[in-house]
Amino acid sequence: MMRTRPLKVALLGCGVVGSEVARIMTTHADDLAARIGAPVELVGVAVRRPSKVREGIDPGLVTTDATALVKRGDIDVVVEVIGGIEPARTLITTAFEHGASVVSANKALLAQDGAALHAAAGEHGRDLYYEAAVAGAIPLIRPLRESLAGDKVNRVLGIVNGTTNFILDKMDSTGAGYQEALDEATALGYAEADPTADVEGFDAAAKAAILAGISFHTRVRLDDVYREGMTEVTAADFRSAKEMGCTIKLLAICERSADGTSVTARVHPAMIPLTHPLASVRGAYNAVFVESDAAGQLMFYGPGAGGSPTASAVLGDLVAVCRNRLNGTTGPGESAYADLTVSPMGQVVTRYHISLDVADKPGVLAQVATVFAEHGVSIDTVRQQGKDGEASLVVVTHRAYDASLSGTVEALRKLDTVRGVASIMRVEGE
Repeated sequence: MMRTRPLKVALLGCGVVGSEVARIMTTHADDLAARIGAPVELVGVAVRRPSKVREGIDPGLVTTDATALVKRGDIDVVVEVIGGIEPARTLITTAFEHGASVVSANKALLAQDGAALHAAAGEHGRDLYYEAAVAGAIPLIRPLRESLAGDKVNRVLGIVNGTTNFILDKMDSTGAGYQEALDEATALGYAEADPTADVEGFDAAAKAAILAGISFHTRVRLDDVYREGMTEVTAADFRSAKEMGCTIKLLAICERSADGTSVTARVHPAMIPLTHPLASVRGAYNAVFVESDAAGQLMFYGPGAGGSPTASAVLGDLVAVCRNRLNGTTGPGESAYADLTVSPMGQVVTRYHISLDVADKPGVLAQVATVFAEHGVSIDTVRQQGKDGEASLVVVTHRAYDASLSGTVEALRKLDTVRGVASIMRVEGE
């Protein structure tokens, strides 16, 4: 039997995602009520620019006083889609204090202060859901913390930023340079006017922190995630990748150590074999590859950004939180019982593709090989091309510690026969 009194929802932010959330709540009201067991009513929308026309939204609901809205005391669920750290953090904790549960899409805030927000939700007996914070419409957080709750996740490898994947895919398929591909992404609306958060890996790093924390039941903050952007990736790197049967992706990688005592989280460009499922992810799509003990290998794929896809994830959380509200329960909170050590990048073991500009004369290869051996880095393959006294030397290593590789590169730079290090890229997914 359906309850007739509606559950009241406050919306913080009414941009691309927020306006779509409001639209779906209105157009799918009957379906949402049937799925929840009670109607849901949008009772307030907090915005910065109240004069802007917002089609389909009653102007009487619009306010610039977000604090007063979340303090009303009769709000059942607050949906936060304004982003950033403040005022979002204060508004969310205030919502908990005044009896509301929260649905958020705020990856930056959750990556930085997720533990404190979970603690506040728990203290007041309220829900904190955030499926939309990672990978847009793709169901990912709920499967990790609920469907795989009885399994042991060992690795999460993913493309979690559509802008960077579009740019790299364009470079791969057309031979374009980075700037040319970025200009096209901007013209098509895939990249912001200031793309720094995407192309320098900040967006993906926040998502990696959230994924690592959920996957390994360990608190992983944004500062724990190694981050390397993709602005230095060149058309020459793609040519080298193709010669190895690879492509290049900006990957978020979260791993449990072999002995199970530590975890790592990192974001950086990497060569990945064309045979790996992630290699075929094109355009602005996202995909996340999960490896666990019992389930084995799972892949989650779909649109990772945009108003409608992200709103889909928000509404899914809204339904779940409203159901909990009706039943007088709460869903899963933070799970950080494992409390594993978060290791720095220097302790990560991976393969490397290193391109060197060297003198084209006898003995160069022997000198380079000696440097690798002295630093404990084993060479898998070497390819050398030379002409008119200059040559390029491409070395692919076996798996080695990042710290060992860093020392190797510094030593290589000191060789008289090495003119420069053209590029260094990790190789993943083998």
